[in-house]
Amino acid sequence: MTATLKDTTAIVGIGQTPFSRQLAASERRLACQAVLAALDDAGISPSHVDAFASYSMETTDEVEIAKAIGAGDVTFFSRVGYGGGGSCATVAHLAAALTTGQATVGVAWRSRKRGSGPRPWRDTRVQLPVPGQWTRPYGLLRPADEIAMLARRYMHEYGATRDHFFNVALACRNRANQNPAAMMYGRPLTRDTYMTSRWISEPLCLFDNCLETDGALACVVVAAERARDCRHRPVYVHSAAQGLPPQHHGMVNYWADDPLAGPSWAAGRQLWKTADFGPADVDVAQIYDAFTPLIPLSLEGYGFCGRGEGAAFSEDGALELGGRLPVNTAGGGLSEAYVHGFNLINEGVRQLRGTSTAQVPGASTCLVTAGEGVPTSALLLRS
Repeated sequence: MTATLKDTTAIVGIGQTPFSRQLAASERRLACQAVLAALDDAGISPSHVDAFASYSMETTDEVEIAKAIGAGDVTFFSRVGYGGGGSCATVAHLAAALTTGQATVGVAWRSRKRGSGPRPWRDTRVQLPVPGQWTRPYGLLRPADEIAMLARRYMHEYGATRDHFFNVALACRNRANQNPAAMMYGRPLTRDTYMTSRWISEPLCLFDNCLETDGALACVVVAAERARDCRHRPVYVHSAAQGLPPQHHGMVNYWADDPLAGPSWAAGRQLWKTADFGPADVDVAQIYDAFTPLIPLSLEGYGFCGRGEGAAFSEDGALELGGRLPVNTAGGGLSEAYVHGFNLINEGVRQLRGTSTAQVPGASTCLVTAGEGVPTSALLLRS
């Protein structure tokens, strides 16, 4: 029998700092605040933590965090690359370590000062890795420029429109308006405001782009047996996957046979292999939304609709509460906070605990995805 991670571990604690365009604390201090909050939420002492997982882009590391929180012997640690593509993989790595007996209490975290910090693309020393030599000299300097190319192709090939992208932005903003922790709380979005906003990289306007945020988040993962003794209802890691398709080229996916069939397709195929349910059985989804077109592309990749149908899927309130698939119920990266997608993990946990500010009634299954357009990862969570 093939070994799987199915329901062998659970997320038992979540924590986060406030979100803002500018926080005074350092990324290290923010990370520790989020980790300690998650451990307190789980009812687990920091001295019991023996595993850490984070992003390769994280500026804090497990040595600093372990010392600062008072961890004991650490027997597993890992880092996942590709920015926002690594969010769900941090939990997957911890689940694998716990299931194979390498550790007993794992913490994943992301701390970032993107709101008050420098823009990564301003550092010319790192602007021309080999893939970048085929894009950046020709004007694709920022992720927004690269995703704009995919968005324009999607519009041309499948008839996606700005109204479809607005549907995504509106659903996220509506949920943020219900979430007091969201940066866009109390700030409604109208179609006129969206359509008349300034371009960031055409066809992407201001509201097609994620927020710039200072903040940190963390979660605690333990074996399913231990999870039953923690403070909250366990949220089980039912399935986990990473995905990197053939001939991938970050963001623009130039060399693939189909540039619009991105990493979500590879991750999706793997994710459903060991699951006891399918896309039609998912009650709520937290889909990585650094840019609005990523949600319709991900809906296709993870099997919620057919090829080229993701834009039309967003019509008639399908992404809203009460719709076919409520998404990003805390506001997502577009309207809650952009911390490389980790807030989507925490909101998935809240939905399955029944404590979300935009609760889907009776939600028992949740898809969480990491960044589409880069080597990615995904989780199926269940209560």
